[in-house]
Amino acid sequence: MSVSRRKLLALAGRALPMIGLFAVRRSPGALAAPPAADGPAAAIQAFCEALLAVMKEAKRLSFDQRYSRLQPVVLRTFNLELMTRIAVGPEWAHLAPDQQQRLAAAFVRYTISTYTGRFDDFGGERFEVDADSVQNPNGVIVQTRLVRPAAEPVALNYLMRRDAAGQWQVIDVFLSGTVSELATRRSEFVAVLQRDGADGLVRLLEQRVAALRTS
Repeated sequence: MSVSRRKLLALAGRALPMIGLFAVRRSPGALAAPPAADGPAAAIQAFCEALLAVMKEAKRLSFDQRYSRLQPVVLRTFNLELMTRIAVGPEWAHLAPDQQQRLAAAFVRYTISTYTGRFDDFGGERFEVDADSVQNPNGVIVQTRLVRPAAEPVALNYLMRRDAAGQWQVIDVFLSGTVSELATRRSEFVAVLQRDGADGLVRLLEQRVAALRTS
């Protein structure tokens, strides 16, 4: 079965601290109540349902077809513009507008491709979403679990805040409940920017997308 703990953690690597972004652990039995229809948990519930639907059809879908299915729900669920700025860090303000645009577009493609590549099979998995979000200095955290037959559940916690239109969107994901994806990416992105500039970071992201397409 392809959706394994190893696969989910492979793209996170070693987490680094990010000021103000705190993960929390789900308390036992906290997943019973349904989420409010317009709350942050409802947005994550819809996202998980879309992932599960693609997983169930993955055997007959190409990478491009899975990508097309996931693209609208990823764009709706994640604030990818803000996530790009967070991942790049203070250097973002020093980039030219065209560099920012190309980096943001590459980050969008990479994020959608990451989910397309991660969730490419189905073996009886299900998602559990905690209806009660946890307050955080930067928003709220929605706690979820990917429950897998004959394997330990994997915690996937989403840090969310409202966008300018008042919609709840994800701004970070904590794998295994504590491993911040953006903290890990910032460490890597800063090193690439310092060495190869914005063009080098765009090339890296496009190479990652190409690798996911052929994996």
